[in-house]
Amino acid sequence: MDSNLNFQYHTFGCKVNTYDTGLMQKKINPETHNLSSTAVAKDAAMTGKVYPVHILNTCAVTQEATLQAVKLIRKLKAKDPISTIVVTGCAAQVDTKHFENIPAVDLVVANSHKHELVEILNQFFKKELPHKVIKGNIFKKEDLGLGGGQEKEHTRAFLKIQDGCNSFCSYCIIPYARGTSRSLSAKSLVAKIKELHGAGVNEVVLTGVHIGDYEDPISGRRLEDLLESLLSETQIPRIRLSSLEPVEVTARMLSLFKNSRLCPHFHMSIQSANSQVLKDMKRNYSQKEVVESLEQIKKELPHSFVGMDVIVGFPTETEESFQDTLSALEKTPWERIHVFPYSERHGTKAALIAEAVPMAVRKKRAEILRELSFNRLLAAAQRQVNQEKKILVMKNQQGLSADYWTVKVPEAKEFMDSWVGQEITVKIKGLEVRKAQQDVLLVGELL
Repeated sequence: MDSNLNFQYHTFGCKVNTYDTGLMQKKINPETHNLSSTAVAKDAAMTGKVYPVHILNTCAVTQEATLQAVKLIRKLKAKDPISTIVVTGCAAQVDTKHFENIPAVDLVVANSHKHELVEILNQFFKKELPHKVIKGNIFKKEDLGLGGGQEKEHTRAFLKIQDGCNSFCSYCIIPYARGTSRSLSAKSLVAKIKELHGAGVNEVVLTGVHIGDYEDPISGRRLEDLLESLLSETQIPRIRLSSLEPVEVTARMLSLFKNSRLCPHFHMSIQSANSQVLKDMKRNYSQKEVVESLEQIKKELPHSFVGMDVIVGFPTETEESFQDTLSALEKTPWERIHVFPYSERHGTKAALIAEAVPMAVRKKRAEILRELSFNRLLAAAQRQVNQEKKILVMKNQQGLSADYWTVKVPEAKEFMDSWVGQEITVKIKGLEVRKAQQDVLLVGELL
């Protein structure tokens, strides 16, 4: 791209979007693509102006996520009227009209055509596009965008192994935004991780919309097979998994975590611990599987970090069923809950349920679970004191342990920037409690 076009990226939502932004940054590269023949570039060359191009990689998991993107669009355009606003991602796919009807938006590229963004931008700046919106049937999309995985602002690499979802949970719009499940081959993923490690990356996060549904398109092998291949055929020090569902945590998978290169960190997508609510959500498990999976993780890997997603206030969640979820979570082992008050999402089956849980009740239930989560997290953090940990130094002058604790090293603050991306060993000496953020940082010293 021409150097007078200043591309700025705004990523909303999940790690899959982080991956996709990394891919866009790699493709929209002044060394590999040129817009010098466009009217904008010619004007820039003559006047010396720099034209900002804002690319918003949007999220659609809730209606609020779309509204956040709309708010940013208006702010960016008001600040710099000559900037170009390009909207892509999940909200561009399912909430197309929201953006099409906003004058501040110059171009809408849905997920169905995100992989063609470079070519579309060339056409756009040459004024060859007949329409503002580029969109197709997402269920006909077969590619995953092979070649990305490292967003420039991050130390770790996010590698998308799978995209799309076949579950069609009653509260979720994502299958309509990303299509059905499809996966990359283990061979290509091994090669990509070798490339990333060779470039100095020491941790890769395997991500996707539903990684538990991973299936090699060539061999049909599943997630555990992929992990075995990555452990045996690469040397990268850390491999971390993103979200899993309870029924996807198998005995075979847990046995693989005996290898220290697999980070002992589980992010469980449980959403509820009440069987009836789970059934209404169209989840494929009950309270029994939720409890068993959490207990089994801690039995096999007692020092692992277990976080989970829970939705409160789903339309069919009664006070009794919420208390059932609360009771089950109080009795099971884990470290943290990410609590989400249910948010109606137009286009989902759950949004058609007539009886809604009042917003005040949703917020109250969320407060109860967040308090439980914070107390559990604080107790777990206190158990880390006097332990030694290897931490991966991040760009924010903090480190991340394999078991997902964020660590500050005050004595090494002036050196941390020079250690970014490297592992250092520290001893945990205390805690920094952030009650307002319901978070806890570990404080370490160099060994």
